Amino acid sequence: MTQASVATPAADAVPTKELSSLTVSDKQPQSDAEGGSDDENEVEAEKKKKKKNKKKKKKAKKTGAGAAGQTTPPSIPVSQLFPGNSYSEGQICEYMDDNMYRTTSEEMRARDRANEKQLTDLRRAAEVHREVRRYARSIIKPGVDLADVAEMIENGTRALVEAKGFESGIGFPTGLSINHVAAHYTPNSGDHVIVKEDDVLKVDFGVHVNGNIIDSAFTMSWNDRYDPLLNAVRDATNTGVREAGIDVRLGDIGAAIQEVMESYEIVLDGKTIPIRPLRNLCGHNIGSYVIHGGKSVPIVANGDQTRMEEGELFAIETFGTTGKGLVVEEGVCSHYSMNSPHSQPRLPSAKKLLGTIEKNFGTLPFCRRYLDRLGESHYYLGLKHLVDDGIVNAYPPLCDVQGSYTAQFEHSFILRPTVKEVLSRGDDY
Repeated sequence: MTQASVATPAADAVPTKELSSLTVSDKQPQSDAEGGSDDENEVEAEKKKKKKNKKKKKKAKKTGAGAAGQTTPPSIPVSQLFPGNSYSEGQICEYMDDNMYRTTSEEMRARDRANEKQLTDLRRAAEVHREVRRYARSIIKPGVDLADVAEMIENGTRALVEAKGFESGIGFPTGLSINHVAAHYTPNSGDHVIVKEDDVLKVDFGVHVNGNIIDSAFTMSWNDRYDPLLNAVRDATNTGVREAGIDVRLGDIGAAIQEVMESYEIVLDGKTIPIRPLRNLCGHNIGSYVIHGGKSVPIVANGDQTRMEEGELFAIETFGTTGKGLVVEEGVCSHYSMNSPHSQPRLPSAKKLLGTIEKNFGTLPFCRRYLDRLGESHYYLGLKHLVDDGIVNAYPPLCDVQGSYTAQFEHSFILRPTVKEVLSRGDDY
């Protein structure tokens, strides 16, 4: 989920062997009418020799989303597919330069072991994200309704993570932002936006286990002319992830991202357009049950001397645009989150709604569809009161200029004492 630096109001059958491929021991010896004893002895000796020399082949270990037997659409909880918490590690990146010692340091390994529970939770959430998005990418295409896409992603997440209140569930509302809308759009009840052939769609969703949130996003398009835009942003995000590490300055990461992003251009309708970063959007660290933990990772050079620290969980997300490179809040709001601590509202309807929010979401972001799902109705006045009083934050859609196209890619990683682990990495991006 995006952090904006704009001002916001204060949420089978087994294949049969062909005869030609069989070994002597596999073939049935043919009977010989006369004098067959010597031949039989030779065949028997050959059998024994083959059996002695034949090495048992090890089965290749299946890895990746759904490799252990996920259904289509995904419905089996990942805890059943990975018994004993045997979730796969993310992409492992060893530290370099002054931090190279960390990889083999016994002290650092001991610190790493102390964080095993958190790592297990994060890997479980990451596996859910990979399996859900794998299916999502196969069915999202021109003609689909974004409301159906949101429901599919969120119901899939609930099933695979075995949603159970604050123990596990959705990390934040599914972002489905099209073209000039960069972030923070999800359908409200009754909204029906149909994906078109020429659209550029950002898909941003999160999964949490015990408040440990995986935040990852990707962009889809169905017209090859947008490939340079998607390539630029994917490259920029990978650059940010590569540059990140313990003691690295946030401003230096932003400078590296900007340099890569701005090295791309795109030709639209015969006009060559430079690809720009959306300079007032940024990545962020992630806290327990808090999607934006307080540190911002810029996607342009801004001189920020704040450093990344050991043990921190970050989401590096970059946005590229064919527009002006600046987003503003525009359109009907759908995303919200509760502040903590907060004051108590005086309006009865606001007080009742706040109770629902505290009980079901806490500080995790939510959207209007989630309130509808819980049976809340006629809550708009109460919600407005909570926003006006600063008890709940509102996050309207973030948009560049009309007619522009924006793209986003995002990964979550943790700075372990010994290595950097890119938790959300998959074979898709």
